[in-house]
Amino acid sequence: MLTPNVAETSLEKRGFHRKSPAAQERLETIGEKFLLGYAHAVEAKSAEQAEGWLEEIEPQFRGFAYEGAGMGYGVLDGLPFGKSTNTAEFLAGPGERHDYIIYVGVGWAMARLPRFAWPKASAFDPLLRWLLLDGYGFHQAYFKTGKYIGQQHQDRDFPWPDRRYAGYALRAIDQGIGRALWFICGTDVALVTKTIEQFPESRHGDLYAGVGLASTYACGVTADELAELVDRAGIHHGPLAQGSAFAAECRVRAGLMIPETEMATRAICGLPAERAAAITQEVRPAVVVDGDDVPAFEIWRRRIADEILTHGGGHE
Repeated sequence: MLTPNVAETSLEKRGFHRKSPAAQERLETIGEKFLLGYAHAVEAKSAEQAEGWLEEIEPQFRGFAYEGAGMGYGVLDGLPFGKSTNTAEFLAGPGERHDYIIYVGVGWAMARLPRFAWPKASAFDPLLRWLLLDGYGFHQAYFKTGKYIGQQHQDRDFPWPDRRYAGYALRAIDQGIGRALWFICGTDVALVTKTIEQFPESRHGDLYAGVGLASTYACGVTADELAELVDRAGIHHGPLAQGSAFAAECRVRAGLMIPETEMATRAICGLPAERAAAITQEVRPAVVVDGDDVPAFEIWRRRIADEILTHGGGHE
């Protein structure tokens, strides 16, 4: 019930677009490694044992395994029996360098658990907790594609992390939906952007932020395709670059840099990956104070986008 079947990661089974055999293999391998990470988390006797298994996975795909582990621990914490501190212990130990992606994985667990079993928002970093909703959005778009992509469904009155931010919660979910589009559209830039255009304009920025993250972290395209993505994003270049910078920070912080991420940040941000990653930390708020309308997370995202467009701004 709670564990996705490995067959569900097949692009053909999901009915997703297959751009090329190479792109298909990459995306399906990502799904397999995610599920392997999930299995490692739920089968390990300790966080350290899980880490040992996860660290054996090649760097290109290891982050996705940590994301799967985040889902695994999120599911364990939501069960009515056993301890409820698995995620916290993993984040405090082996998962500390992978916090962004583990948060996303916990969001997958939220999508599979009943709402009464959802984790308390106070258990997570007040700035990064919105990444759980990114994971939730990815899951819903990936497994309920007809509803969330075809019908462009949104969950009204979303209660997490706080009902007063129900509107922004939908934006965070859209960032995950945008990330899922990279998989659903098989890394086909033209199809990704065409699909986004079918959504209301007000949602485009957050969808492009998700695409920026996925195109830089998962990759699967050439420099020319990335240049086309920037051109097609148009006025949403800022959110696209912000997502790309987040991806760079995820890989740099975890020590999982790959040449394709470097290529992606140069194409999308006009900056090397290390520099794009550094910007995310330079403008990160020292104290998290959520506003009446938008949380500190959104202010941070805007600062990242502005800084990158000022110092990078395009193809390099």
